[in-house]
Amino acid sequence: MSENKGSAHSKRVNRRFHYWAALVVSLPLIVVIGSGLLLQVKKEFTWIQPPTFKGNNKAPTVSFERILSAAQSVESAEVKNWQDISKLDVRPSKGVIKIRSKNGWEIQVDGSSGKILHRAYRRSDLIESIHDGTFFHDKARLWLFLPAAFVLLLMWLSGLYMLVPSLKHKWARRKNKARQSSVKTKVNSNIF
Repeated sequence: MSENKGSAHSKRVNRRFHYWAALVVSLPLIVVIGSGLLLQVKKEFTWIQPPTFKGNNKAPTVSFERILSAAQSVESAEVKNWQDISKLDVRPSKGVIKIRSKNGWEIQVDGSSGKILHRAYRRSDLIESIHDGTFFHDKARLWLFLPAAFVLLLMWLSGLYMLVPSLKHKWARRKNKARQSSVKTKVNSNIF
């Protein structure tokens, strides 16, 4: 009898934990799921991430001065010097060098000539920073999103803890009904 009281108490505590934990993790979880969905399809939508163009040659031979000059020629990228560039992405297989400015613009240049192939605003980096929480604050990743993920893991584990006994009970009932049905069938067949 006391075991049933303990079981009922643990179920009540577990349900209360689920209720409050769901409220706590809901906002970070919505942010992670929404941004994660966008990141899953980033190569499908040029609004999120510009398509990669192809250059003439496979091996990059263009000088760094020419790369900087190409970036400086795109006004919207606001590149004055190397400090305004956050990343160079060299794709030898496509013959292209992607220049990412700090303000989110991407300029793709031919790896052999330095000619600009494409320029567009790149939103995938912004979406990634929202996804990992650094968009809100550098420490949000460790102090908000990580604890929310941990609480979500605990909710999943405690949900399994609640689910398994109820499934066992349901399976036992089905098995018992099947057994009773077969006994009734045997009895009925013996009568006739």
